[in-house]
Amino acid sequence: MIERELQRLLSDAKSDTALKAELLKTRGSDDPVEDFCALAREKGYEIYAGELFSLGLTENDAKLRSVNGGGVNPIEGWDDAYEQFFTSLIWT
Repeated sequence: MIERELQRLLSDAKSDTALKAELLKTRGSDDPVEDFCALAREKGYEIYAGELFSLGLTENDAKLRSVNGGGVNPIEGWDDAYEQFFTSLIWT
């Protein structure tokens, strides 16, 4: 579910410069992840901090399992869905 919500938010923010600016502004707050999630929910996207962190960990764990024991060390940054979202948003 959260994957769909993040993708929907990213897609909408790409075409709505005001939404994109609001999302980027949350990065400078005292609690950026919580403020990002609160803004997303305010705009109609069901995104919660716990699910956001869990998504990153789940994806990273799946990648490690997929290499049949060869990937014993996680790849830095693959577990951070929040940062990946903003990387995609900034470069669009």
